[in-house]
Amino acid sequence: MNIGKVYLVGAGPGDPDLLTIKARDLIAAAGCVVYDHLVNPEILRHAAPGAELIYAGKRRGKCAMRQETINALLVTKATEHDIVVRLKGGDPFIFGRGGEEALALAPAGVPWEIVPGVSAGAAVAAYAGIPVTHRGLSSSVAFITGHEDPAKTESSVNWERLARGVDTLVIFMGVSSAPEIAKQLMAHGLGGETPAAVIRWGTYEHQECHVTALVELGRLIEARAVTAPAIIVIGEVVRLREKLNWFDSAKNSVYSTDTRRRVYQTNDAVAVKQGSQEPGRVFLLR
Repeated sequence: MNIGKVYLVGAGPGDPDLLTIKARDLIAAAGCVVYDHLVNPEILRHAAPGAELIYAGKRRGKCAMRQETINALLVTKATEHDIVVRLKGGDPFIFGRGGEEALALAPAGVPWEIVPGVSAGAAVAAYAGIPVTHRGLSSSVAFITGHEDPAKTESSVNWERLARGVDTLVIFMGVSSAPEIAKQLMAHGLGGETPAAVIRWGTYEHQECHVTALVELGRLIEARAVTAPAIIVIGEVVRLREKLNWFDSAKNSVYSTDTRRRVYQTNDAVAVKQGSQEPGRVFLLR
């Protein structure tokens, strides 16, 4: 039996122009692409016309496939195709479960390779005009999950160490737990006046960024009905957005006249709407 190779590929944070050349070429060569919810569907246009496209996305409260099912699927598809691409938003080894999938492939005798992607942790902040490090303000940055395994009996996040020892905190999947995160950080010494930014749909044309003080973070999210996907950035570097907010200016001067087709994920389908900043409802590619 011939066994193909599985590539665990980072698709980047959303903007399809941030896809790496290697990722693009592998998608084009793949016989099967297994993709996540946060992969911009425009990236799937690089797939060959006859490629098998399988949606394996996860969202809060909705899961197309359990992780164990995805692991088994990758092993099976490697027996059917020479090249299988497991396409993940951001980078596969930064809260992408790429390690879990690699650990499932290795003992099954399936060759695999990691193709890093541009991480949302740095890119989304950059598109909001927030450098996660900056001389004089931040010499350290931590990437933190805001959504731990529900099977855990207690959190493995050391909030005291983060509050006292890290300059910039970047929290993934933390919208629903933001009030508790803020409470923990303030309880362990981080000032309530510390600036915080919530960036939703980062690097997309319809990106939105909300800035507040840490003590007001939960109330802001509730008042503005902010939902996932979003990244939270906490630290003094957030204040630089006032001077470095380049992306909103670029949207106003360039994207308003951009006639390129942009596509977005709508549930488990692919949608497109010409020149719009909101997802369309015309389904393609399925």
